[in-house]
Amino acid sequence: MTFNDTSSLLTFLKTRKSASAKAMGEPGPAPAGLDEILRLALRVPDHGKLAPWRFVVFERAARAQVGAAFRARWGALNPTHGAEALDFQAGLFMRAPVVVVVVSTAQEHIKIPIWEQQLSAAALSFNVVLAAQAHAFDAQWQTDWVAYDAKAKAAMGVGEEEKVAGIVYIGTSTLPLEDRPRPELASVLTRWVK
Repeated sequence: MTFNDTSSLLTFLKTRKSASAKAMGEPGPAPAGLDEILRLALRVPDHGKLAPWRFVVFERAARAQVGAAFRARWGALNPTHGAEALDFQAGLFMRAPVVVVVVSTAQEHIKIPIWEQQLSAAALSFNVVLAAQAHAFDAQWQTDWVAYDAKAKAAMGVGEEEKVAGIVYIGTSTLPLEDRPRPELASVLTRWVK
């Protein structure tokens, strides 16, 4: 399939920026809009058609509920931290109206290495960002300590054998988006020449 008019896609790619989860507010996507964003995100490379990933979505009160688990776990890990630090951890998912956790469910396969399956989950995480931005929302792909701690993962519904590929915050930025420095192409490019 080829696109007849790629100018809007090229403009989007040339100007795309991530928002900061710390500066997100309402509105976020409604349930039907979020479903469309996630359907679009599924269009990623997936060697063997394994679908080695899944989503866990946190909206409305679910964000505060999982935040209570984060607070308790952070307190157990860091008993000298005070109320301010605990409140910050409790509010991790309150920073945006919608939080999508992309879970890698990669497993041993006779033909497809786990690494390829994990790369597909990474592509899925970025596709969530792109699809959200294409729907005029702001988004940021992060991880955080909760992506690596077994008890925090369990609180999010992520199994022991699964990995968090990304935590994507979706909403509307309360601040203008700022571009970050990008590397010069020459500094990251090697052309193989015989």
